[in-house]
Amino acid sequence: MIRMNRRNVLKAGLGIAAYGTGLGAAIVSSRTANAANEIELEAVNAKALLDGQHLTDGVMTYRSLGEPDALMPPTLRVKRGEPFSAKLMNRLNEPTTIHWHGLRIENRMDGVPFLTQPYVYTGDSFDYRFAAPDAGTFWYHPHCNTLTQMGRGMTGMLIVEDPKDPQFDAEIALNLRDWRLGAKGEFIEQFKPRDAARNGTFGTVRGANWQVQPAYEAPSGGIVRLRLVASDVTRIYQLRLDGADADVIAIDGQPVPNRFRLETAVIGPGQRLDLAMRMPDVEGSVVSLLDTRPSTAKTVATFQAIGQSLKHRLEELPPLSANPWQEPDLKNAEQIPLILSATAEGGAKESFCGSLGYTFWAINRVPWPGDSVDPTAPLAELKLGKSYIFNLENLTPHIHPIHLHGMNFQVVASNMRQVPPLITDTYLAMPDEKVQLSLVADNPGDWVLHCHIIEHQKSGMTSYVRVT
Repeated sequence: MIRMNRRNVLKAGLGIAAYGTGLGAAIVSSRTANAANEIELEAVNAKALLDGQHLTDGVMTYRSLGEPDALMPPTLRVKRGEPFSAKLMNRLNEPTTIHWHGLRIENRMDGVPFLTQPYVYTGDSFDYRFAAPDAGTFWYHPHCNTLTQMGRGMTGMLIVEDPKDPQFDAEIALNLRDWRLGAKGEFIEQFKPRDAARNGTFGTVRGANWQVQPAYEAPSGGIVRLRLVASDVTRIYQLRLDGADADVIAIDGQPVPNRFRLETAVIGPGQRLDLAMRMPDVEGSVVSLLDTRPSTAKTVATFQAIGQSLKHRLEELPPLSANPWQEPDLKNAEQIPLILSATAEGGAKESFCGSLGYTFWAINRVPWPGDSVDPTAPLAELKLGKSYIFNLENLTPHIHPIHLHGMNFQVVASNMRQVPPLITDTYLAMPDEKVQLSLVADNPGDWVLHCHIIEHQKSGMTSYVRVT
């Protein structure tokens, strides 16, 4: 769950959804897929200007065959419920896959080596085919050697559109992420062991859409749909807007039934936030999106008002369409412990999909051994159609964004704060927090559950549930 200040959390009610096209100085590449138009993505090595000054070698990215000159992974757009197909061709010198983060799709399309599909080796391809049941803002990334592949660029946005959603005056999608770069723009070590055992290793260059402080234009007095994805491997953002009002309209792909005014929002790796932002009436006025965590505010992106004012009002914006959701039977739900803890340092198994060489973290006292043909037993075996409550307990002094593949859960209660019944796929667990997360096991298969701070994931804080 994305954390808001207390007053806003009590107004929230449910979740978040999204859509967006970059305007002005930093236009975002996007591709639309339908049944007759298969998206073809190449996983490739590239060079790119990431810090605004130096050309960085060793970048990893997804490149659309229809846009060979684009560097940032394309923002893919599909319609809810319509067939989607993407052929992944691996041009890297190591295996890879694609995981479609937040989508409740068939298990064999989930992109996790050994659990759901084989590696896509160098020179091989894999066809992903599904129909997304939920509209909203999602994203895609590898689930193989994730710290390196994601850390070097392989994170793209996926927007599932609903034709019934209201019309906005502009739409801007922002892919928020850091880069671990040296003084000359070269990649440096992706992690430090002592940091991996704490909050994680932070990047040195903060950016959005592969730029440092990108600038966009939007109509004066217009309502902009601002879609934000935190695709960084480590950073937790604390976001606010200067110069404009905005309402939170969706969280993690789920519309909120009662919109509320944004003051500050804390968003962790893997999470998404949709805002309806009203641009200023005066042409030339600039709105800034700021990250105020940990202390000094940094500008993420700016938005400049252009043209005569449209004089549109946030109060006039109709609500987003709800996504399908089956209410869990809380009275008869089975309780499942989900304990997050540190563990004694030990060596992790080597694998084609990469290992950090350490195990610092565990779920239910068991550290994930690595991506291997002999994984641990499932955290729990769930019966299809039955209700469950995960009793998540964070015994660590660090924040953990816990992500469940293939299914959504609903927040029931927390020992630290009053929480609305948000529907989400990623919960930001605070230190010493105990929270109840309910769901109906409605999607058969083996579904990974892990911390989305990737160093934590790769050093033990990973498991999976089996639905049969």
